[in-house]
Amino acid sequence: MQENKNKNKEGIEIEEIDVNHLIQIRRDKLSKLQQEGKDPYEITKFNRTHTSGEIKANYEQFEQKDVTVAGRIIAKRIMGKASFCTIQDNDEKIQSYVSINDLGEESYQAFKTWDIGDIIGITGFVFKTKTEEISIHAKVVTLLSKSLRPLPEKFHGLKDVDLRYRQRYVDLIMNPEVKRTFERRSQIISEIRKILDEKGYLEVDTPMLNTISGGATAKPFMTHHNALNIDMYLRIATELNLKRLIVGGYDKVYEMGRIFRNEGMDIRHNPEFTTIELYEAYADYHDMMDMVEELFSKCAIKVKGSTKVTYQGQEIDLTPGWKRISMIDSIKETSGIDFNKINTDEEAVALAKEKGIEIPDKTKETRGDVISLFFDEYVEKTLIQPTFIYDYPIEISPLAKKKKEDPRLTQRFEVFIGGREYGNAFSELNDPIDQYERFKKQVEAREAGDEEAGMMDEDFIQALEIGMPPTGGLGIGIDRLVMLLTDSSSIRDVLLFPTMKPLLDR
Repeated sequence: MQENKNKNKEGIEIEEIDVNHLIQIRRDKLSKLQQEGKDPYEITKFNRTHTSGEIKANYEQFEQKDVTVAGRIIAKRIMGKASFCTIQDNDEKIQSYVSINDLGEESYQAFKTWDIGDIIGITGFVFKTKTEEISIHAKVVTLLSKSLRPLPEKFHGLKDVDLRYRQRYVDLIMNPEVKRTFERRSQIISEIRKILDEKGYLEVDTPMLNTISGGATAKPFMTHHNALNIDMYLRIATELNLKRLIVGGYDKVYEMGRIFRNEGMDIRHNPEFTTIELYEAYADYHDMMDMVEELFSKCAIKVKGSTKVTYQGQEIDLTPGWKRISMIDSIKETSGIDFNKINTDEEAVALAKEKGIEIPDKTKETRGDVISLFFDEYVEKTLIQPTFIYDYPIEISPLAKKKKEDPRLTQRFEVFIGGREYGNAFSELNDPIDQYERFKKQVEAREAGDEEAGMMDEDFIQALEIGMPPTGGLGIGIDRLVMLLTDSSSIRDVLLFPTMKPLLDR
């Protein structure tokens, strides 16, 4: 084996193993097997009877009985004529005792040449060792797949965060807690579907490719359809199509799926992510608040066994009965500034300058946009326990119904936990004339250079003209919910394959 001498940061001499040399050794082993007519890749099926988890959870049932298991070798201890190896399958790990007396000379010598990472099958009877470890006494071992690339060294594992995201397949092998995170993600998604299905919601699919970008404020990804010779947009929301279905006569619909936004990347944002949007006819945004409390609390119980969870060192209580406060009142509560006393755009812009709050561009010099900026500055970071912030300015809520008491505001809320936004909901705007005027303002903002502003959707206006009942709508970021319930600090920790910059471009 080729080794290079090097020193670590403490100046201690260490050995660096030449990975390419190890790969070549494994390739040579594979070549020898193929020459002997024992190519493991030619095996197409292997009949397992049980998993390691089933055996270890029900030892009394399996004691001294034959089983057949399969998995990846993650540990191996050769002791002359008898050896121990540990395999890892979908459930967990289990040890096996392998001896020359049971396998015979040829099979045992072949087993001794197998490497950590190889995938094998084992048939034998279940027993406990002197140290009370549940194990399998092997009668037959079969090489099912040859690992040509060594796994990371077991004591150090796969720690490089960037490499973990790029090689998730290795991450899942080496870090069991990562595997558990994605199992919990699946449980959360299943629980949400169960709750909504039981409430009579219909799960639907709507297009990911659209000729118009709408339903949210975000910069879209563009592509080109060759056959139609038109530019198209990857969806930034499912909202407009789902509301078309409400118009069409479905009272309760939802869609869970991928959304694409051409925005920056950080610990909370990935260009593609998963959301759920649901719409219910004859409901409003207060009903959607109740829905959020139920979904979050039941998902917490499903994966954590409690409505009290710890996220990044903070205890969060998801028990229904969350705080509800208007956006204007929340600003007053944290900063002492009362926007109920500020009635014009000019007053709001002057106040922003006085407080040192930068307005990003001329299209945002409105009272509503300034209220939103003050909320971002003073309030959001303080919202640790679950809180509904409601009654958003109309300027930042082009699809929400106006408040009758103050038409400058809308019947909209966002839910915040741990200083982050987790969901967005409206009493949906169903007035086609009002909607048309708001779309026009979005178009004007887009023409003025706002790449996140929406487009005019004439067909959606026609749908509203057909008539949409009063409707409550809700969107929840699934990835952020999974982060919360798995105590994950970055969205990349809950996406199996997060977007990464290609290594060649680094």
